[in-house]
Amino acid sequence: MSSTFNRWRPHPWHGIEVGPDAPSVVHAYIESTPFDHVKYEVDKQTGYLRVDRPHRTSSLPPTLYGFIPRTYCGARVGALMGDDLQGDEDPLDICVISDRPVDRAELILNARVVGGLPMIDGGEADDKILAVLEGDHIWSHVEDIAELPSSIVERLRHYFSTYKCLPGEDSKVQVGPGYGRDHAIKVIEQSMADYVELSASFVEES
Repeated sequence: MSSTFNRWRPHPWHGIEVGPDAPSVVHAYIESTPFDHVKYEVDKQTGYLRVDRPHRTSSLPPTLYGFIPRTYCGARVGALMGDDLQGDEDPLDICVISDRPVDRAELILNARVVGGLPMIDGGEADDKILAVLEGDHIWSHVEDIAELPSSIVERLRHYFSTYKCLPGEDSKVQVGPGYGRDHAIKVIEQSMADYVELSASFVEES
């Protein structure tokens, strides 16, 4: 966690509230869009977007992709996955479905949580929360992952299962079947608790 915060521009991880009705409706800070051929990721020190890497394959993210502010995937998030896993020590990732294309990143939106994907990356829990854009004219009626077309969920599973590897390589990523809204709420709550603990330890060290 960075000890420096720009007084004029809140850090998107630490300086933005988790959401207006968290954990049901959360803020999502968008890092990448379905139009990006490069993976962007927020720089933890400055809060600005940094180029993480060009995508290795022709596969692009199927939805808006980012994270929920003031969350952290630590021991509690890992415990929900079982098998004595730890979280990946990043903010909790979120995929946001919208009808109208959004072609720019580095923005904040309200996202209504509907489910998630359990993902293990390199032996660490790396859940992907699924949500719909609040107020969306097509998707606003969706309350749970079961109401989404199965093709959308499977497209996301396929993307995260393959986006880091080339043909012939063994994937280090495992993505299980999607889970519903109730479990997604638990994951967010635990990530918020992990963040509070991380913040407290950071203050003590300072």
